[in-house]
Amino acid sequence: MNFQTLSQLAVLCEERGMGIGALMLEEQSGESGRSKEQEFATMSQYYGVMKEAVHRGMTENTTSRSGLTGLDAQRVASYNAADEPCLGGPAGQAMAYALAVSEVNASMGRIIATPTAGSCGIIPGVFLSCQERFGWDDDYMVSGLFAAGAIGYVIANNSFVSGAEGGCQAEVGSAIGMAAGALTELRGGTPAQAVHAVGLALKNTLGLICDPVGGLVEIPCIVRNGFGAVTALAAADMALAGVRSVIPSDEVIKVMLEVGSAMPEKHRETAGGGLAQTPTGRKIMKDLRNKK
Repeated sequence: MNFQTLSQLAVLCEERGMGIGALMLEEQSGESGRSKEQEFATMSQYYGVMKEAVHRGMTENTTSRSGLTGLDAQRVASYNAADEPCLGGPAGQAMAYALAVSEVNASMGRIIATPTAGSCGIIPGVFLSCQERFGWDDDYMVSGLFAAGAIGYVIANNSFVSGAEGGCQAEVGSAIGMAAGALTELRGGTPAQAVHAVGLALKNTLGLICDPVGGLVEIPCIVRNGFGAVTALAAADMALAGVRSVIPSDEVIKVMLEVGSAMPEKHRETAGGGLAQTPTGRKIMKDLRNKK
């Protein structure tokens, strides 16, 4: 790749007169040796899987094997439709879709890790809900996935995307940043605005620990995907309105690396701390062991 930072990415886009998604497609093709058409077709297949996961999570039984989670996406959708929700509208739909995909993952269904299985609901939740709202076609959404991929590439190579390495800020935080930046571009924002969206998103997940109850990607992972989708929408709106990340986004990524490196091991996907070690969390783990 001809970029290693978000600032370099934005400069390249300006020099070449193209958006982040188009530039990433070009770079990916050059890196892999495959044609742009081949790379686009592969990403299109991934988007198809995302759409299937949303549909399954919204229409089928997603009760996990542990019995701890499932069907919350459908509960949220029903509440949005029947009551006067505090959030509701497009944001409520994005939240429901993000929960749906994460529940499909927990119930052993097929998902696309974006960037990980633990954060798999955020990008599909944001993308599918916005596609339905704005009437975008699938090809346009796939271009957005390339933009998200470029952002994820920078984060992964300068910080973490793994909860075991950097806590949940690395998984859910990265996914929120990827979704926010990509959505900013899809909505007509400049590469510079998309980069600001990433920084705005990441700043608000710094320090988020990874504390899965029972070591399963269920509690609190699933609800964090729902909240993450809403945060991505907010970050995109701020960036499109002209709000800047005063701390440059590349510096925010470095801070995520610093914070994750300093995070105690018990707060990095070990189930040794946080919510996993509350009285209820310990009871759930004990009950799961007894079941086995």
